[in-house]
Amino acid sequence: MSLFHELKRRNVFKVSVAYIVMAWLVMQVADVVINNISAPPWVFHVLLLFLAIGLPFAVFFAWAYELTPEGLKREHEVDRTQSIAPKTSKKLNIMILAVMLLALGYFAYDKFVLDASREAALIESTTQAVTEQAAVAEKSASFGTEKSIAVLPFVDMSPEKDQEYMSDGIAEELLNLLARIPELKVTSRSSAFSFKGEKINIPDVAKKLKVAYILEGSVRKAGEQLRITAQLIDTSTDTHLWSATYDRSLDNIFAIQDEISNEVIKALRIQLLGDAPSTASTDTEAYTLYLKGKHFEAL
Repeated sequence: MSLFHELKRRNVFKVSVAYIVMAWLVMQVADVVINNISAPPWVFHVLLLFLAIGLPFAVFFAWAYELTPEGLKREHEVDRTQSIAPKTSKKLNIMILAVMLLALGYFAYDKFVLDASREAALIESTTQAVTEQAAVAEKSASFGTEKSIAVLPFVDMSPEKDQEYMSDGIAEELLNLLARIPELKVTSRSSAFSFKGEKINIPDVAKKLKVAYILEGSVRKAGEQLRITAQLIDTSTDTHLWSATYDRSLDNIFAIQDEISNEVIKALRIQLLGDAPSTASTDTEAYTLYLKGKHFEAL
């Protein structure tokens, strides 16, 4: 008897087909279950490996053993005149047909039901992502990039209203310090100072200047004491992110400028390679006269 006919008689081919069809159906169901429970990908790979290893064992048992009314027996122990291999073959045919019908039903369900729901979910997620991107783009177009700022002229709140040169000078120095940071987009002085003396609305100013943040503040002088208040505003929500008040004597004006600029940088969470830029040491009286000269020259 040839090997082919012996393999056929012992139902080796049918057992192999039945095992492969069953393994395919198990993998399809496992794929759905694993995705639904958010199991790690290696679980699916391990299951596939076990099913692949099981095929040679199924072939071996189909060749070496035969199912009899008394249970499994080794092939050489079974009298061929009493073998029920043909009946087993018919049962295998029915089982293979049933499994294939199940597989066909699952395929139809996956194709026409699950695919439709997945497609709807994909369309919904894509639409949501596009909407979010459009909102971000609109915000960027209206308020500028995340690392953009405008320094508005500080308001002179001194009783005599004679410190305008000082408030303008502080705002200008802060603008110059922030402009030295490559990662930060700073609006020019002429654009920022065009709102000087006007009653402003922060979101409207931000849209005109296309900035995400605005730094504003005030200056008050009492004798030789100077009080500077600075506020950092998120223009998209018109809310304060940070504010601080500094009471200093006039001879510490440059230290105040450095301190405020550093606080603004921290509030914006910009990662810098080095320390914040600082002004060079100079004579306070000379600098005050310089600011007055620039102020009266502009009148």
